[in-house]
Amino acid sequence: MIVSDWKAAGFDVRTINHARAILVKDFPEALCELDAALKMRIADDELVRGGGGEARPTQRLRRSLEESGWRKEKIVIRKIVDGEERASTTHEIDHVRKTGNGAVALEIEWNNKDPFFDRDLENFHRLHSEGVISVGAIVTRGRSLQESLIPVVRAWAQARNVTRFADLERFGVQPTVRQEKAVLNAGGVFADEWAKVFVRDKFGAATTHWAKLQDRIKRGVGNPCPLLLVGIPAAVIYKETPE
Repeated sequence: MIVSDWKAAGFDVRTINHARAILVKDFPEALCELDAALKMRIADDELVRGGGGEARPTQRLRRSLEESGWRKEKIVIRKIVDGEERASTTHEIDHVRKTGNGAVALEIEWNNKDPFFDRDLENFHRLHSEGVISVGAIVTRGRSLQESLIPVVRAWAQARNVTRFADLERFGVQPTVRQEKAVLNAGGVFADEWAKVFVRDKFGAATTHWAKLQDRIKRGVGNPCPLLLVGIPAAVIYKETPE
């Protein structure tokens, strides 16, 4: 029932090429571990503040998976013909869960450039065709989360009385010159215009989110590898009390 529970909680979920049946039958522990990791909460503050490096929601998700045995793997496939190596390819997967029944590979694409989906799906395709993995999985921002970002960021600014660029500095947010011009040229309420510009630049259409992932699936990228695709919903976002 885990996949159904995800859907009931607002997650976007799609299974392809019998991935659900494979996971339920051959990888029930891995599925439960992923379920536990996805019971996450993300503060609105985390969406706005940078902090450098990998986003904090991704860090927490990674830690939860790693603690359950989902390890980073560098997989090398060599083609040897008559004793001579003719080709060699290396595939790095951030999270691989191995069991006696095989392996599940998983990538977290919280906020990358959307071509990373092509890389992930092609890697899954190759590794599945070589018998290295049984299922490939991707976790990304869901449709509802993507659509809620501007209202969430606007509300964050309003709750902190952000009415000018100087107010943002108190929270470690430093707009670029181009962003400042865009907000000022719009001429509207500061929180409204800044939220639009901020989300467009940080979480824009060309980043990794559910709709972009579905574009790849429609084109058949990754086939015929069994795939589990999960989109994190807006429901996981909560408002952090302003300092």
